[in-house]
Amino acid sequence: MNIAVFDTHVVRPDGRKMHFDILVRDRANDKEQSIVLEHGRRYLAAKGIPASHLTASECRFCHIETASPQVEAEINETGFAIIELKNCD
Repeated sequence: MNIAVFDTHVVRPDGRKMHFDILVRDRANDKEQSIVLEHGRRYLAAKGIPASHLTASECRFCHIETASPQVEAEINETGFAIIELKNCD
């Protein structure tokens, strides 16, 4: 499965800059910015972080790549996957 990767940065309430990637299927409807942003908001809500600052300027299409089996399974189950990169704890 090919996936679209969206590079995402959010400033946390404590001031630290959070960096994560949102991964979705590489299909036109799954790459719509509103869908990707909703996935990001769901992820942030699960972390207990306000998602009010997540907009298109913080979440930008980066590239296409081939998904690993684990990522593919997560996307099939939830519609998206997250790769935590910095300050996501």
